[in-house]
Amino acid sequence: MTGGRSASTSERLKIGIVGGGAITQVAHLPVLKKTKGVDVQAICDTDLPKARALADRFGVKNAFDDIEELLRYETLDAVVICSPTHLHESHIQAALSANLHVLVEKPLAMSAAGVQKILRAVEKRDRVVMVGMNHRYRPDVQIVRSFVQSGELGTIESIRGSWHVFRPGRTQLGWRMRKEQSGGGAMLDLGLSILDLGLWLGGSSPPARVSASLDPSGRDRAVEQSGSAFVVCENGTSIFVDVTWRHLGEGERFGVGIRGSKGTAGINPLNVWKELHGVAVDVSPTGSVGRENAFTASYRAEWAHFQAAIAGEAKIPALQEHLTLHKVVDAIYRSAFDGRDVTL
Repeated sequence: MTGGRSASTSERLKIGIVGGGAITQVAHLPVLKKTKGVDVQAICDTDLPKARALADRFGVKNAFDDIEELLRYETLDAVVICSPTHLHESHIQAALSANLHVLVEKPLAMSAAGVQKILRAVEKRDRVVMVGMNHRYRPDVQIVRSFVQSGELGTIESIRGSWHVFRPGRTQLGWRMRKEQSGGGAMLDLGLSILDLGLWLGGSSPPARVSASLDPSGRDRAVEQSGSAFVVCENGTSIFVDVTWRHLGEGERFGVGIRGSKGTAGINPLNVWKELHGVAVDVSPTGSVGRENAFTASYRAEWAHFQAAIAGEAKIPALQEHLTLHKVVDAIYRSAFDGRDVTL
């Protein structure tokens, strides 16, 4: 058990939210409003009127414009950090100093070096620190992972994933357009999640070699709008990632495909195929994905895991995985900038 309350306690978990941006508004607050055993005490955002408006809208008691004030005036058990990426490290440090559990939105840090600093800080505290990799909790991802882990797809040979969205203007991207605040563009914003799914579903074999291409806008202080990366793991599994903020087409596109020695699987839409008696057969589970949309379901399951981890009822995902993940991301940027393969 990594600190926190006992599993038997019936007290409600007192939560503070740091950052009032889109992910707080469309994911965390709506989910937390319907989550048993949780009480959101306060919202903190540098834009105090926005924090107050959100607090009023979701029935939250207090609003602050400084994390230090939030930690000074509220008696909390945990915080969820949804601030811009460059603030994650200092906000995690502040929460740990206040002896709080932490759920932090991805990415954990700006780079592998930043992750290492956070890991050292976490080692000194008996608190749960979890990164919100919500895509792992999607119902279709969970089903595909069960097929992979049971060996039904055989040896995983390749994973390909793409996430294409259309974000038309600089105003919609805000701080994500500024490298010193975001750490990177579409590859860090979207590609990180696809890479994480690839490594996680593929069996977490250490990545060995990276080759990448990013659009030329990601130079100097600007960030890339699009990019592709190819990662080869030590066990031979390959992971291909393609992402863009400039998708021109019908709606957002997100999907992952897996090819194994005994079958294939896809996420969004869910499909699983295996060879049975020399014939390719669709063995996709039917009726296993509920009516709730995958996005909302993923955040609800993520919060359930975080609560269970604090109660000592669930294993905390290893933060060390994020060091590996960010080493790959750093290698992607290096490969694209230098125009060569990078060995890890």
